[in-house]
Amino acid sequence: MTSTLSKSQRRTRNRIVLALGIFIMLELLDNLTPLFEVSGGLWLEFAAFLVPYLIAGYDVLARAGHGLVRRQPFDENLLMAIATIGAFALVFFPKAEPHMAEGAAVMLFYQVGELFESYAVGKTRKSIAEMMDIAPDFANVMRNGELVQVDPYEVTVGQEIVVKPGERLPLDGTVVEGSSRIDTSALTGESIPRTVKIGSDVVSGCINLSGVLTVKVSKPFGESTVQRILELVENASEKKARTENFITRFARYYTPIVVGLAVAIAIFSPLLFGADISDSVQSALVFLVVSCPCALVISVPLSFFGGIGAASRLGILIKGSSYLETLAQVNTVVFDKTGTLTNGTFSVVAVHGQEGINADDLLSLAAHAEAYSDHPIAISVRERYSGIIDANRIQQVEERSGRGISAQVDNRMVLVGNDKLMREAHVMPHDCKLVGTILHVAVDGAYIGHIVIADVMKPDAAQAIERLQAAGVKKTVMLTGDREEVAAAVASDLGIDEYRAQLLPQDKVTALELLLSVKREGAKLAFVGDGINDAPVLMRADVGIAMGGMGSDAAIEAADVVLMDDKPSHIASSIYIARKTVGIVWQNIIFAIGVKVIIMILALPFIGLASMWFAVFGDVGVACLAILNAMRALRVKG
Repeated sequence: MTSTLSKSQRRTRNRIVLALGIFIMLELLDNLTPLFEVSGGLWLEFAAFLVPYLIAGYDVLARAGHGLVRRQPFDENLLMAIATIGAFALVFFPKAEPHMAEGAAVMLFYQVGELFESYAVGKTRKSIAEMMDIAPDFANVMRNGELVQVDPYEVTVGQEIVVKPGERLPLDGTVVEGSSRIDTSALTGESIPRTVKIGSDVVSGCINLSGVLTVKVSKPFGESTVQRILELVENASEKKARTENFITRFARYYTPIVVGLAVAIAIFSPLLFGADISDSVQSALVFLVVSCPCALVISVPLSFFGGIGAASRLGILIKGSSYLETLAQVNTVVFDKTGTLTNGTFSVVAVHGQEGINADDLLSLAAHAEAYSDHPIAISVRERYSGIIDANRIQQVEERSGRGISAQVDNRMVLVGNDKLMREAHVMPHDCKLVGTILHVAVDGAYIGHIVIADVMKPDAAQAIERLQAAGVKKTVMLTGDREEVAAAVASDLGIDEYRAQLLPQDKVTALELLLSVKREGAKLAFVGDGINDAPVLMRADVGIAMGGMGSDAAIEAADVVLMDDKPSHIASSIYIARKTVGIVWQNIIFAIGVKVIIMILALPFIGLASMWFAVFGDVGVACLAILNAMRALRVKG
């Protein structure tokens, strides 16, 4: 523990050790010698125990005084100050037993608890920081025939960088020279290295393991994957869970109430129950010590932070504890299809031209019309086309959301898209017996044929549905713009409960609204998507989950949870982590409040079974146990 303490934590530790040493020495002297039994020994004992008390707790007293000056007095520092000063002040009550040792001990052990809390929080933050230590220090660029290290911020889009073996990729881009294996574990949690070669897309934060790579930069550093991840993690603490907010508000009102009750116990117990004033004051002091809300105020946010850290280790980025809490209540998961359950790596499986239409000519027109689109279907068409796309042949390109694209190619109006686009143009599309995405092509209002494109299911898509069902998710639904028969085939293969096909982006929102309206009260709905057209649905769902590896920036920004490895099976992992974390939070709440209430009752003057040492356990002991339990959240595995 020593080597991991910060400078301020080491100073606090040294003060505690010094104060503890003096305290133990005084206790030994008190028990082995008549030092404090001589005339004036009581005041000698008072002065002696005041030394370790002030060494250990001068900063607590200072913070309590500062709070009084700023008129923000009601916090745990004030509770400790009143309780410990009160323990020393019992010396002024002739019938009261001296409690200087207990007063010093309360402050001493309170500081031990504070140090432990600080260490636990620091360890949790450090654990996440180490996982997220992916920010590159430099980028290698070629200048005047030599490699020069520059700040990644200085590199512009389109510029080429060189990444040597052992170095971290500083920016997103495409490999233009070399081949290698890269370690993506810091981003995705995936331990198996990925092979990359010329044409492979790579993202910042990964480590180059073997060969030298030349990468053409596709995004500036401020928009790179590594920066996006760091921002998500840094901002996660701002979006607090309802439980966390409740505890914060609870502590704000709880402390003044506790101080008021302690004063009432001290004043009214002698009047109502005939208790001795010294016993009443002692009971009030015990009440103050045990009522300190540290266990809740520290352990609850620490648990949520630990859960976020555990998810980060798997490449699951949760943007705040509020979304973690919502995930724990999810019982309906709605999926987009393309790029979410499927790879989104479409390939052309057939080209069917009308009579008299050459298949190559049809493919050429479609490829030119789709020349500027980054949609996976468009990319697959261009990859299948063997010729060179001539930009001079293309004019007036217009993307039709959820339908397809229109463009002038060789001064002819070319439509490429689904049957909805054809019908809007009053073109009658032809059916195809093959299962897949049918891309219809029309020229100048005449139907000339279609292209059949098939997508590949993600390897863990079926496992994702199985794991969700095993986790107690009651309903799985798929929303897609694809054809009815394609959607039916995918849903059947994966075991999805329901599906809606041939949906436009706005139709997906409508379908989601319907699902939200029929879900049972208290249950939550999650939507999983990847494309820019999924952004409205991601925002409307109770919790939006986006594919982060290949997902669009818009989807990632709109989502509450980001899967950096694009694995749908990690949805179940995120739900499991969320449920375990929320379970730990409630364990701490019930345990802390339960123990404190019991000791408070036992401390009442007419019962009188709780001593100051009981109070120390009720405060410091409970806080330490709650913190240890909270740190379990960091080790939760999905």
